[in-house]
Amino acid sequence: MKLTDRQKKLLRRTFLDYQQTSEFLEQPLVVDRAEGLYYWDTEGRRYFDAIGGIFVAMLGHGHPRVLDAIRDQLDRITLGPPMHGIAQVALDFVEVLGQVTPGELNFIKTVSGGSESVEATLKFVRQYFKQTGSPGKYKFVSRYYGYHGATFGAMAASGTGVRKTPFEPQMGGFLKVLPPSYYRDQFSSWEECNRFCARLFEDVIVHEDPETVAGILVEPIGNTGGVITPTEEYFQILRDICDRYNVLLIYDEIITGFGKTGDMFAAQTFGVTPDIICAGKSLSNGTVPMGAMMVREDMADAFYGPVEADVHFAHGHTYASSPLGCAAARAVIEEIVEQDLTGKARTLGDYLASRLERLKQHGVVREVRGKGVFRGVELVRDTHTMAPFPELGKALKRTALENGLVMRIDPSWFAVCPALIATEADIDTMCDLVEKSLLDALKRVRR
Repeated sequence: MKLTDRQKKLLRRTFLDYQQTSEFLEQPLVVDRAEGLYYWDTEGRRYFDAIGGIFVAMLGHGHPRVLDAIRDQLDRITLGPPMHGIAQVALDFVEVLGQVTPGELNFIKTVSGGSESVEATLKFVRQYFKQTGSPGKYKFVSRYYGYHGATFGAMAASGTGVRKTPFEPQMGGFLKVLPPSYYRDQFSSWEECNRFCARLFEDVIVHEDPETVAGILVEPIGNTGGVITPTEEYFQILRDICDRYNVLLIYDEIITGFGKTGDMFAAQTFGVTPDIICAGKSLSNGTVPMGAMMVREDMADAFYGPVEADVHFAHGHTYASSPLGCAAARAVIEEIVEQDLTGKARTLGDYLASRLERLKQHGVVREVRGKGVFRGVELVRDTHTMAPFPELGKALKRTALENGLVMRIDPSWFAVCPALIATEADIDTMCDLVEKSLLDALKRVRR
């Protein structure tokens, strides 16, 4: 699209997430409206939204049930008194969310987004151990390639390298292991590779001293590393390690939560329940900033006592328990449950995977990964050497937008996660655009 002089001037007065403005100006996208599965730019051109904005609008843009819930709430109350009370709609949301969480994870702290849910969890865990007889436990073990948010604690837990470098030194107490995708070519099977990589967490805990390690923090499916999808056994090994060393297992389900993987949470998809789940993104379907921390109810007992004990959770946000956010989130959960959208994610996800598998005929796809409608495709130079092909991913970024397609693209992989309102016909439309964009990119890099 072409920018007006006014748009160019204003773009020089703000920042765009994780990209240089000069590069953005070469192929800008300024959106004006969105509905269902599509965006429209300020020139009226339509774009298929293959990732719900950024894994957020999983009921499609402008879902009527969610918007109606927000409108109704606007007429009642939009801000509770955080230091004095709580809105009834926030309690309603706690009840509704607690009905769909796995295990006993029905003690819920609401926050303003995914990064805040991770930040709140890190603080909760450290305070929890101080108040339950293990004050030396403060370290967290996570994975390289993992992304847990942009605040300082969440960033320190992330393993995203250059994204953190400008802000170093990082906070202390955060340790990393490599994900199974890093070692996969060194093992005879994916299963054995996962066993090895899961046990790396135990090695770190033992050598750091278990009395200093508080938690293991992982994304069940690692987006930033290329939709890394471990085995179910991987998570069972992590669960066993945590139980053995009194370490809490924490799932960052900011991306995987709320129906995408074929269950309400990926914890249910992989069949292993953590001690804490962090959530955000699609919780409010992209309407009002919203996140939540879901904790085992028995753990919350450590924060309840007489006033003089001073054991309350020493954490809060102005917009935590936002009435508008809670109203939107309650509507999202109720819609997913009532319409069985988790079941739809499984069937639609199988169809999506089969369509993406067809891309292998072009000789540059190593693997299609993921669960439900959350799928990633790894790009390679050829399927004999499996050598990386970063030039292809860079070209695909341009051709996708040229063809009216918005998806998550890295130089070595791309990801799609269509909204759960999509039909098989919509998946066909999306995958046709993906294939055309991939072929256009291949023409450019092979000139």
